[in-house]
Amino acid sequence: MNKLSDIGLIGLAVMGENLVLNMESKGFQVSVYNRTTQKVDDFISGRAKGKNIVGTHSIEEFVDSLARPKKVMLMIKAGSAVDEMIEILIPHLSSGDIIIDGGNTHFPDTNRRTAFVESKGLFYIGTGVSGGEEGALLGPSIMPGGSKAAWPIVKPIFQAIAAKVEDGSPCCDWVGENGAGHFVKMVHNGIEYGDMQLITEAYHIMRDLLHLSADEMHLIFKEWNKGELDSYLIEITRDILAYKDTNGKPLVDKILDTAGQKGTGKWAAVTALDLGIPLTLIGEAVFSRCLSAVKNERVEASKILHGPENKFTIDKVKFIIDIKDALYASKIVS
Repeated sequence: MNKLSDIGLIGLAVMGENLVLNMESKGFQVSVYNRTTQKVDDFISGRAKGKNIVGTHSIEEFVDSLARPKKVMLMIKAGSAVDEMIEILIPHLSSGDIIIDGGNTHFPDTNRRTAFVESKGLFYIGTGVSGGEEGALLGPSIMPGGSKAAWPIVKPIFQAIAAKVEDGSPCCDWVGENGAGHFVKMVHNGIEYGDMQLITEAYHIMRDLLHLSADEMHLIFKEWNKGELDSYLIEITRDILAYKDTNGKPLVDKILDTAGQKGTGKWAAVTALDLGIPLTLIGEAVFSRCLSAVKNERVEASKILHGPENKFTIDKVKFIIDIKDALYASKIVS
């Protein structure tokens, strides 16, 4: 008789695939299912070839391949697709089985789904997963919340695949009941929005006021990343500024200045307004993205309001230190 899988995952986009490969690399057998079954076959014959990963082609086959209590993780598009999949799964699950939503879900939806799934005798976990595609493969930050009784069951898997800090502690622990996990992910993303906006403004001042080149700013960010500003976002900004296109010119100067957003930063700002919390910096970061997105309107407005000419003498070395200090102070108060 074939061994039953420790956990199953539905949704084989890159994040889903990478989480599966991460789990398998930590010694867990994983079953996978995707609505488009060809993706299952491609994964099993490709990146998952020779690994302890079980491909399935129906919900029945998928659920039957799991050991009890059955643990089903959803890595599918947030919204109605999650509700639809929960409805499909429930008839195939038994008391004590667990449904896990690892997508970018708005926390009120997780509150509602936790109550609904628990009313069926099952457990529900809504978990934030941070770190992008690379993090999913090599170690993400994981923020689980929902049915607390489910935590001891999924804890060994989640903490095994999570990123580790220097002392070996996993970047994963129980956050709280209902939608707490997705709430924390929302706040986390809001903080990241604010941090990126601060870095953007530092870059903007150095480029447009001090007229520094991308190479010069690369060296500045490289130096900043050695001290108190050391962080992943400063590090990748340093690397972006050094990256050249095929003509040997800085690629950053070719990137269209329109930013998109997935919605979690906006949710953080709206929630702060609902709760009466002065989340001003994160709110302004969201508005800056909204402004960035209306490129045509900005171009038309610039024909009427040209802005200052920025012609004045300044000690660049001292001013760069001031920018660094202002960036650090802003991070603290954000």
